[in-house]
Amino acid sequence: MKPSAYSLIRADDLAQAAAQLAESGWGSKPVAGCQSLGAMLNLRLAQPETLLDLDAFESLRAVTDAGTAIRFGAMTTHAAIEDKRVPDPSQGLMPFVARGIAYRAVRNRGTLGGSLCHADPAADWISTMPLLGATLHVLGPAGQRDIAARDFMTSAYETQLVDGEILIAVSVPKRTTSMQWSYRKLCRKTGELSHAMTSGIRDSSDGTERVVVGALDGAPFVVERPGLMTELLQGAVREQIVRQAAPELELDRRHTLMEMLRLVALDMGKTR
Repeated sequence: MKPSAYSLIRADDLAQAAAQLAESGWGSKPVAGCQSLGAMLNLRLAQPETLLDLDAFESLRAVTDAGTAIRFGAMTTHAAIEDKRVPDPSQGLMPFVARGIAYRAVRNRGTLGGSLCHADPAADWISTMPLLGATLHVLGPAGQRDIAARDFMTSAYETQLVDGEILIAVSVPKRTTSMQWSYRKLCRKTGELSHAMTSGIRDSSDGTERVVVGALDGAPFVVERPGLMTELLQGAVREQIVRQAAPELELDRRHTLMEMLRLVALDMGKTR
């Protein structure tokens, strides 16, 4: 099958791009690496009236040191993160996650910002950015605003972005070697989106203990409190978290997530 007809627009600067996107109204979408949207267009699962091509904006590929964080342009590719061609503020977590996304051909063109805006619950960055406490920088006709990564996704394939807004960058706080992390996901075959996902960090330098349960029917579920990793070794706590994350989840999937949370807690402290 081939895509239905749409208009393709380009702009000279980001402010103009945001204005054009807002003017196009409902049914318009920005397009970056096109690794998810392209397939949906071909199957006519998505039928936008207008696409805004972001490929010309080199500023969206820039990665800069912002002092306490690394600011990734939204069009930073998965491959650039995997290959460590850009700074890593996450003590190895982000390259590890990037390496497990789909296939190398997808990682060469797929982008951090595109994945976040697509907001597939089973994708990797939509769970990893809340885990790392990232902030998303959005530009629209009304100017720029910042959104905490844990608040960005509202439901499956839905985000806080409004008409005319473009995700331009993601700031990830720098972590020291005192941070321990674990990232586990269940896929039936290599390159497939995950069927279950849990991840966690613990940082003795500031007392952070946080876990994320992902690949749910909606947004990832974040839990953060002191002593959390010790609590996760108790079955009742794991069950409580999974039930809060997805009350209607079937029994076998609930047990899978509970076991993955236990493994996340056990992973802490292992040398990578």
